[in-house]
Amino acid sequence: MPRAPRNTQLGYAYHVINRGNGQAKVFHQPQDYEVFLDLLVAARQRQPIKLFAFCLMPNHFHLVVEPETTPALSRFMQWLMTTHVRRYHKYYKSSGHIWQGRFKSFPIQLDGHLLIVQRYVRQNPVRAGLVTNEEQWPWSSVTRSDLVDRSPIENSDKIDSLSTVQIQELRECVNRQRPFGTLEWRRAID
Repeated sequence: MPRAPRNTQLGYAYHVINRGNGQAKVFHQPQDYEVFLDLLVAARQRQPIKLFAFCLMPNHFHLVVEPETTPALSRFMQWLMTTHVRRYHKYYKSSGHIWQGRFKSFPIQLDGHLLIVQRYVRQNPVRAGLVTNEEQWPWSSVTRSDLVDRSPIENSDKIDSLSTVQIQELRECVNRQRPFGTLEWRRAID
């Protein structure tokens, strides 16, 4: 029996993440990243999703999206992940799990919290020590702005450093799949 679609609600942005199975590397060469970006574009053509930020890392990816219909996020991710896995296995002549499981997602309050998530996503390669600034990483919305929609929050293109507290709070939300916003907002949407 197939899994039930996630309960996504309209009017929220979502931070979506998935990691390689056992934290294994998924993107081995530049072509792997490019294929995934092509699939991301194709998935957006199939489902009404706004993409505000993304970053592909060697063993995981982050997306900041806003579904425009209730089932769009589940359908978008199902098509993206299934198609990617099939192409990966065909190219690498492999089998088995590529991703650790179902993607994680959590809603984001559409205010400064969205800006924090977008900054967090774009700065991922810097925190990982892969580059010294965001503009050096070729597989993110910083260098591929042609693939993203305009953010609903002003000044979203400004990339500021995040505080240790902001990073820690956001990581806690990722780990617990908890909404990212003020306590009052989180209580209101639960």
